[in-house]
Amino acid sequence: MSYMALYRKFRPQTFDEVRGQEAIVTTLKNQIIQNRIGHAYLFCGTRGTGKTTLAKIMARAVNCEHPVDGNPCGECETCKAIANGTSLNMIEMDAASNSGVDNIRELIKEVDYRPTRGKYKVYIIDEAHNLSPEAFNALLKTLEEPPEHVIFILATTEAHKILVTIMSRCQRYDFKRIPLETITGRMRELTDRENVQATDEALRYVAKAADGSMRDGLSLLDQCIAFYPKEELTLDKVLVALGAVKTDIYSKIFNDVVKQDVTAVIKDLEEVVIAGTEIGRFVADFTWYLRNLMIIKSSDAPAEILDVTSESLEEMKADAKKAELGTIMRYIRVLSELTGSLKLTTQGRILTEMTLIKLCVPQMDRKSDAIMDRIRDIEKKLESGSFTVVTQTEGTAKPGNVEVEKKIELPAAIPADIQQIADEWSSLVDNAEALVKGFMSKVECSMDSAKPDTLLLVCQSEMTYEGLKDPERKKHLQGILNERVRKEVNFELVLDEKGGKYDKIPHSKTPNMEIETDDDFSEEEF
Repeated sequence: MSYMALYRKFRPQTFDEVRGQEAIVTTLKNQIIQNRIGHAYLFCGTRGTGKTTLAKIMARAVNCEHPVDGNPCGECETCKAIANGTSLNMIEMDAASNSGVDNIRELIKEVDYRPTRGKYKVYIIDEAHNLSPEAFNALLKTLEEPPEHVIFILATTEAHKILVTIMSRCQRYDFKRIPLETITGRMRELTDRENVQATDEALRYVAKAADGSMRDGLSLLDQCIAFYPKEELTLDKVLVALGAVKTDIYSKIFNDVVKQDVTAVIKDLEEVVIAGTEIGRFVADFTWYLRNLMIIKSSDAPAEILDVTSESLEEMKADAKKAELGTIMRYIRVLSELTGSLKLTTQGRILTEMTLIKLCVPQMDRKSDAIMDRIRDIEKKLESGSFTVVTQTEGTAKPGNVEVEKKIELPAAIPADIQQIADEWSSLVDNAEALVKGFMSKVECSMDSAKPDTLLLVCQSEMTYEGLKDPERKKHLQGILNERVRKEVNFELVLDEKGGKYDKIPHSKTPNMEIETDDDFSEEEF
């Protein structure tokens, strides 16, 4: 006989064998015991949480000749026929491959025929969200008032795609993700029955990787058993079989990111790739590690929330002290964005390297949390006395490593320099940063014969005039002008809304452009 996967071999056959969905199981059992069976059900939830399994158990239970406390007996001919897939009382349809209106019309034609044996004909429509709108509409009337011998069970992983008119005709049950302890306990039960040796640590890691799905957990366990046949499963072996890495590599990468050591971080990722770890799994696990650090930073009792050993908790507490909560949350935000991008690219490693570099260099990230990281970095340097302070005059060096520099005195600009700035004004505007670029584009270069060494910047609107009068923008503009001619440029801002009051500098290349803005800056930053 061919090998049968664990999740198929040990699929629950009664309500009492189902794990992790106690509320739903109790409700369905009571309906059967009290003979209050509905005509249409909608089972919603993530994959591998028991939707189809419970639908099949219910199909047997409502037709069982000798039910036991609401459970199918499993011994009568009807139970055996449904379990073997030979009964006409249970019709299972995959909506992913039978999504058209014609498929539903064929199904509706069979509804009126009573079952040859048993009380009910149970129609299970799996992945029901794949049905077309026309198919849903064709099903509406039958779903609302089916014959008394018919029960519909629709199962879906995407309830939001089910038409509201369909949903309102069904009893809805939301299947929750199965707890880690429940999956671990079920795997321990099955490994004992299969005579497979496995450590608790290994099973817990497999259960965690299942992410709330019992079927995924059993499939991953199957994979590990096949990788190490007739050997005891340990955590190290599970990590190899699943292409994962030990948690200490996440600690190392985190510490290198906090140190902003780009070279070390890239080498860490190289180590992960060489170990055979899939990039998507690495990013997901690293994000989860950062989530644990976030919980430690923000909770008074992290041990009650985190599912880790006491040794791992102490190590993570030490790591959590090395970064601010806001910094860790920024890391999580950037990696979460990467997770979505990895699904759309074939260059996962390169994209991951770029992201890790962005974590190390917050200057590359213009989001508000990255700016706060930069501010915190400056504050730390100031507190430690390792920040360079630039002053206009020489003074006594401050304690620590503070370095006092003398401002370089530039020669005053002459009329020829003023002419050069006017001729190259268009280039200055193009290369200016967003802080002043929009305002500079609305300025004309002019001169006053009484002050030939002064550049007059004529503003045609009060908004431009007031914008450039802002101390920060004025200082920034002064730097642009000085850098162009390597001299101290004397300039004045003039408001001339009517125009014609000042003479333009000959051959000026002043542009006439609309205000440009940089999408990366908010109105407050502008």
